[in-house]
Amino acid sequence: MSSSYNTFLRALAVTLTLGGGISGVAHAQTSPAATPGAEPQRYTLGGISISGARYLDSNTLIGLTGLKVGDPISIPGEEIGKAIRRLWDQGILGDVSVSIDHVEGSRIFLDFNLKERPRLSKFEFSGIGKGQADDLKNKIKLIRGKVVTDALLNNTKTQVRKFYTNKGFLDAKVSITQLPDSSLSNSVVLKINVDKGQKVRIHDIVFEGNEAFSDGKLKGKFKKTKEKKFPKLFNSGKFQRTEFEEDKKKLIDFYNSQGYRDATVVSDSLVRDDKGLVLNVRVDEGPKYYFRRITWNGNYLYDDKTLASVLAIQPGSVYSKETLDKRLNYNPTGQDVTSLYMNDGYLFFQIEPVETKVEGDSIDIEMRITEGVQARIKEINIAGNTKTSDHVVRRALYTLPGDKFSRENLIRSQREIATLGYFDPEKIGLNPVPNQADGTVDINYTVEEKPSDQITLSGGWGGYAGFIGTVGLVFNNFSLRKASSLRNWTPVPAGDGQRLALNVQANGLQYQAYSFSFTEPWLGGRKPNSFSFSLNKSIQRLGTNFDPETGQSIKVNSASVSLGRRLRWPDDYFTLSNSLSYSQYKLQNYNIFEGFTNGNANNFTFNTTLSRNSIDNPTFTRRGSSVSLSVNLTPPYSLFPGSHPNVNEWVEFHKWMFDASWFSPVVGKLVLNTRAHFGFIGSYNSSRQIGPFERFKLGGSGLGAGGASNFLVGTEYVGLRGYADPGSDDSAPIPTARSGSNGGVVYNKFVMEMRYPVSLNPAATVYVLSFAEAGNAFERYTDYNPYKLYRSAGFGARIFMSAFGLLGFDYGWGFDKVPIYTSGQNQQKGMFHFIIGQQIR
Repeated sequence: MSSSYNTFLRALAVTLTLGGGISGVAHAQTSPAATPGAEPQRYTLGGISISGARYLDSNTLIGLTGLKVGDPISIPGEEIGKAIRRLWDQGILGDVSVSIDHVEGSRIFLDFNLKERPRLSKFEFSGIGKGQADDLKNKIKLIRGKVVTDALLNNTKTQVRKFYTNKGFLDAKVSITQLPDSSLSNSVVLKINVDKGQKVRIHDIVFEGNEAFSDGKLKGKFKKTKEKKFPKLFNSGKFQRTEFEEDKKKLIDFYNSQGYRDATVVSDSLVRDDKGLVLNVRVDEGPKYYFRRITWNGNYLYDDKTLASVLAIQPGSVYSKETLDKRLNYNPTGQDVTSLYMNDGYLFFQIEPVETKVEGDSIDIEMRITEGVQARIKEINIAGNTKTSDHVVRRALYTLPGDKFSRENLIRSQREIATLGYFDPEKIGLNPVPNQADGTVDINYTVEEKPSDQITLSGGWGGYAGFIGTVGLVFNNFSLRKASSLRNWTPVPAGDGQRLALNVQANGLQYQAYSFSFTEPWLGGRKPNSFSFSLNKSIQRLGTNFDPETGQSIKVNSASVSLGRRLRWPDDYFTLSNSLSYSQYKLQNYNIFEGFTNGNANNFTFNTTLSRNSIDNPTFTRRGSSVSLSVNLTPPYSLFPGSHPNVNEWVEFHKWMFDASWFSPVVGKLVLNTRAHFGFIGSYNSSRQIGPFERFKLGGSGLGAGGASNFLVGTEYVGLRGYADPGSDDSAPIPTARSGSNGGVVYNKFVMEMRYPVSLNPAATVYVLSFAEAGNAFERYTDYNPYKLYRSAGFGARIFMSAFGLLGFDYGWGFDKVPIYTSGQNQQKGMFHFIIGQQIR
C-alpha cells in the first residue's frame, strides 16, 4: 500500500451525530478510494483505544462497542456506525467520534474519542417551600455523582409534575437548568424550577347511563375520588388516576352485588371549566339478574338440603357474586359452605360455582364440589418471637399436632395470640402448608414482638405536703424461671408470660401507698389455670402537723390470693375465678362511719367471677363481646348467735356486679361498642345499716377525686362523662341524696360508643370516638329508679402506648342538672376528662 494512501487513512475522521450518520470526512489528498461511491476497503481490526474518558473505565467502554480485535471491518462501513450507536445508547456520553490511529498492512487500529456527560454534584429547588422540597427529595432520589443523562432529566421532571398533579396542581410546570460547579470538574448543579400554578379540583362528578341508582348513590361508592364543594368541605377533590381506577372497580362491585352482573364503565373523561374539573363517567348497567336453580354435584358428606341451608340463597333472590362468594368461602357473620368442610378437617376441599344457564333475567348455578380427604396437622412452626418463649405461644394455640385441621381453630388461635398482648395483632401471620400426598398440613405462625411492659411516672402539686408522686412498673411478660441467672436481667427476665406489678404513691407523710402483685396464667404449665396474689399497704394522716397520739389517721393492710380456670362449658370462652382477700383497717380518731372512729375493722371477702370474653383484639376491638358477673361475699357476722347488729369491727356486705360489652363492625373500620353495667351492695341483716365500704360513686373519668380515704375503703368509681368527678369542687358526687354521701348502694349505667382507628401501629395505637351514655347511683334502695338517669354525650380519643398504657381524653356534655348541696345551685356544662391507665367503665 502506497505511503500517500496511508497518509489519507490516518487523516480520515468520522464524527457521528445522535442518529449515527456521518457529519464530516476529512481528506488528505485526492484518491479514488475517497471519492463518492468508492468501494469499501476491508481490514482486520488490529486494536481499539479510548481517548477523552476521565471517569469511565476504558475496557468497559471497548466492550460496549461490540467490536473485538480480529474482527473484519470495512472502511467506510456500518460496523463503526453500530459501535457508536451502542455507546450513545448508554446515555452517559455527550459526543463520540472515531478516527484511524494507524494501519499496519491489512490491520487497522481505531481510536474512539469520547466526551463524557457531566455528573451531578447537587440539586436545588426554586419556586416552592422547604417542606415540599424535602418531600420531593425523597421521591426523585437524585444521587450525587450520577451521570446527568437525558433520561435522568426527563424522569426528574415527570416525578415532580406527578407529585404536584397528585396534590391537584394539574398545570404544574417544571424546567431544569444545568449550572457548572466550579468546585468540581465535569460536574453540574441542577436547578429545578417549579411553577405549581393554581390547584385544580373536582367540583362535580356526572354519571351517564345510570337508571337503577342515583348519581348520589354511585358517588358514595367512590372512596378516594370525591367532589370538593359545599357542604363536602373535608373532601380533597383531587383526581388521581390510580385511585380512580380502584374506585371504578368498587363501583362495578357494587353493581354486581345488586344483581347487575354485566355492568361496565363504558368511558370516563375529565373536562376543565371555570370552576375546576368535571368528571364524566358513563356506565352500562345491563339487566338485573336473579338466582333461579342451584344444584350440587360431587357432595357425599353432606346432602343437598344441608348445603342449601348453609348457603341460604333462595330461588328468586337478587343475583350477587359478593353474596355468593361470602356464603361459599368466608362469612364473617355466620357459617359458610367452606367452613362446614374445613372445620371438619377437609383442607383440600374445593367448590366452584358454574353458571350453567342464563335465561332472560334468571341464572342457574351448579356447585361443583371436590371434597378431598381429611387433613391432620403435622407440625406447628412459630417464627418472630424474639423475646417470648415458644411454649407461651404454643399453649395459646387451638391447633395441635395430630388434630384434624380446622379453619375455625386456626382463626381462634390467631385471636388467642393477639390477646396475649405481646405481639402486634395486625401482623400475626397464619400460613397452612398442605401436603396432599400424605394428607397432612404444617401450620406456620409468624409474629412480631411489641413492647408490653409499662412504666408510670407522674407527679403533681396538691394535697397536704405539696408534691404528689407516683412510680409504677408493670412487667406483663415476666419470667420467674429465668430470674436465677444474671444474664437474663436485661433489664428484667422476660418471656414466660407472667405479670409482675409494683407501685408506690406518696404525698409526703400525709398519704403513702405501696402495692405488689404477681400472676402466673398457667399454674403448673399444663392447663390455663391462673394463680395470682397481691399485697397492699396504705396510710392516710390528716393535717400537716400530725400528732401520733391525737392525730387522725387510717391505715390499711391487705392481701389477696386467687385461682382461675378456663371452662369448657357452655363454651371455652368462659372463665371462672375465685379469690380470698383480707383487709385490716386501723382507725385513729378517723370518722369513717357514724359511731366508729377508733379501732380496727376487718374485712374477709370471698369473690367469684364468671366471665366470657370473645373479643378479637384487646387494643382496638372490632368484634366480639365481654360479659362478667362477679359476687363479693363476707361472712354474715350479724346473723351469728350473740352478735350485735351495730358492730363495725367485722365488715359485712354482699356485692353483685354485672358488666357487659359488645363490639360490632358497622362499615369499614367503624366499630360500634355498646355497654351495660349494674352494681348492688347490701347487708345480710335488714336491721343493720350498710357500711361505707365498697360503695358506688359516678362521675367524670372514673378515677375519682374524693380523697385517699375513699380509695382506702374500696369505693367503686364509675365514670360518667359530662359530669364532675366525685368529690371535686365542681359538683357533688352522684348520688347526691345529701352532702357528704358515702356513695350509692345500687347503680346502673348504659353506654354507646362509635370508634374509628386513626393508627393501628403497635407503638401507638390511636382511635377517636363519640359517645352517648346515661347512669345513676342511689344511696338507698327505696330511692332506686332505673329510669332516672343522668345523660351525656360527647367525643374523645384514645392512645395505647406500649410503654405507658392507655392515655386519652373525652369532652362530654351533661344534659341533666346535678344538685350541688354545698351551694344550693345546679350546675350544667361541658367538661374535659383525662384518662390514664384504664378504660372508662
